Amino acid sequence: MLEIVNLHAYYGKSHVLHGVNMAVRQGEIVALLGRNGSGRSTTAKAIMGLVDCQGSIRWKGQEILGKKPFEVAHLGIGYVPENRDIFPKLTVHQNLLLGQKRQSASSGGTRWSFDDMYAMFPRLKEREHTEAGVMSGGEQQMLTLCRTLMGNPELIIIDEPTEGLAPKIVELVAEYLQTLKAKGVSVLLIEQKLTIAMAISDRVQVMGHGSVVFQGTPEGLRADSYTRKEWLEV
Repeated sequence: MLEIVNLHAYYGKSHVLHGVNMAVRQGEIVALLGRNGSGRSTTAKAIMGLVDCQGSIRWKGQEILGKKPFEVAHLGIGYVPENRDIFPKLTVHQNLLLGQKRQSASSGGTRWSFDDMYAMFPRLKEREHTEAGVMSGGEQQMLTLCRTLMGNPELIIIDEPTEGLAPKIVELVAEYLQTLKAKGVSVLLIEQKLTIAMAISDRVQVMGHGSVVFQGTPEGLRADSYTRKEWLEV
């Protein structure tokens, strides 16, 4: 579905990504691992058209490099940024409503409803008419994930979804991601917690200094002590 070839990205004169190559296939979870500053979040932003890039980013065979973020989203790619970006003065229901997009008969992706979101995260149903800005970090993370899903994406890019969350909420997010996979939604997961990423991912890719330094299965990474020590362990 998503194919990235020789991707270079820049912040002004700063060269951040150095020839990144990776792919995400339909219905799989791919974990993008690495230390802070390795280029993981920049890769996500590059896919969404948020940074200056060179190279190729193809979505279902179509070149999308150079498209604006809203155009990328309309093609079926959802993005959950690390900073969550909820609308604090709007209620949970209103935030979810803003995530909806008009769907044509030929559009792909699973159709998600308010009932689906509230069934997945009952706490959001309880807070349906509460302003998002007064909710806990975990509740806001649930809301951001669900708001993105309301756009019926075929691929969802999630940047550090478990950052700062309590262990029980982390487990809930992991279950949520597996539910997405079961429904045919592809996931590109940017995550620091190796335990979660390795447990739910089909494939893992490790980044260091703006390049992909490892691609393989979770089992392959577990067996590769050099890569873990050099690029992941603190």
